[in-house]
Amino acid sequence: MTRKYFGTDGIRGTVGHSPITPDFILKLAHAVGRVLRQKEARPTVLIGKDTRISGYMLESALESGFNSAGVDVVLLGPVPTPAVAYLTTAQRASLGVVISASHNPFGDNGIKFFSDHGAKLPDDWELAVEAALEEPPVWADSASLGKTRRLEDAAGRYIEFCKSTFDRELSLKGLKIVIDAAHGAAYQIAPKVFHELGAEVVAIGCSPDGLNINDGVGATHPEALVAAVKQHGADIGIALDGDADRLQMVDAQGRLYNGDELLYLLAAERLARDEVVPGVVGTLMTNMAVELALKAKGVAFVRAKVGDRYVLEELHRHHWLLGGEGSGHLLVLDQQSTGDALVSALQVLQAVARSGQSLAELLSGVELFPQVLINVRLQPGQDWKNNAALQAAIAATEAELGQTGRVLIRASGTEPLLRVMVEARDADQARTLAERMADAARA
Repeated sequence: MTRKYFGTDGIRGTVGHSPITPDFILKLAHAVGRVLRQKEARPTVLIGKDTRISGYMLESALESGFNSAGVDVVLLGPVPTPAVAYLTTAQRASLGVVISASHNPFGDNGIKFFSDHGAKLPDDWELAVEAALEEPPVWADSASLGKTRRLEDAAGRYIEFCKSTFDRELSLKGLKIVIDAAHGAAYQIAPKVFHELGAEVVAIGCSPDGLNINDGVGATHPEALVAAVKQHGADIGIALDGDADRLQMVDAQGRLYNGDELLYLLAAERLARDEVVPGVVGTLMTNMAVELALKAKGVAFVRAKVGDRYVLEELHRHHWLLGGEGSGHLLVLDQQSTGDALVSALQVLQAVARSGQSLAELLSGVELFPQVLINVRLQPGQDWKNNAALQAAIAATEAELGQTGRVLIRASGTEPLLRVMVEARDADQARTLAERMADAARA
């Protein structure tokens, strides 16, 4: 069955437009509550949110919908998405709910869910919820209505969890770190985590007003972090996105490191400590240099579809621990059940502290290949897969690159675009080959 409302990461859209309206969100929570009650007489759900102004409205709608189905609610307030995953498990709750549109602008919002084990839920659960949405509501009677309470120390509990993932024998003393929380969910939590581990913290992007989340700051706008690191003479910069599951880092020279490089660093650091790293999962977009560097160290590498959900599925399939995307979603499954920017940053800083080396020194063996991405607009009904000129151009490009580069052609999942990507050791060659295939796609 095709899902009507759920995308790759919950339900997301523009506030005030279907499905992100209070009436639908109430109906959604009621449907989820009914699905939960099929297995549990009195479920409890945790609800966390980021700093968007619409979060208040959607939180109220969720609360009412769950209570109306006989489900108890625990409100966490503004906390990172991975904090909801952790607290759902720690509180032995039935379900975790996050109100966030991640790295999107403030006018968007969304709802995503975590299982009682802090993991993304499978397709069949989402299909069961969508089926319940098509049924008439079954309102609980007054004696059976759910109740709501607030977990007052939710942020403090998550701070302690994050700190527990950092080696107790190590400290961040002597480091000046710039933290950019994107005016998002970690605006209070992130500076405290690094300060309490000993670092001198300079906070930017930590003054949310409900309208400025991800606005010129955070992991999607790392130029703000680069400037702040240089301005304050910091040793390290850490940028999160609006719900703090995405990470970018900057060194003292202002050099930006993306998720691909940080994923390699995490694997290489474990190998240096004689830990077994049987394999790592990336995506179709992961830089080829990372794949080659890992294989040179004897580490298997598997590519998943784009999206941390699919990376997680591959990790579970292979029983591996490390995976991620260039955008900064990193999975370290022996530390956290989902992508967690704070935990990932601490793992990187742990590698720096243990080795006494800088990020540049730790990554000296990896030089990313230039990637050229061209978006080609598709006409309605255009069948790019059977475009003979494009297929011939792809074959010629792959033959020319051989083992020195890579081609990726894929349709966008959200826009009428064909994404044409070439990766090669030589930037000019990558540009020439990508333009050749883009021209063939337009023919």
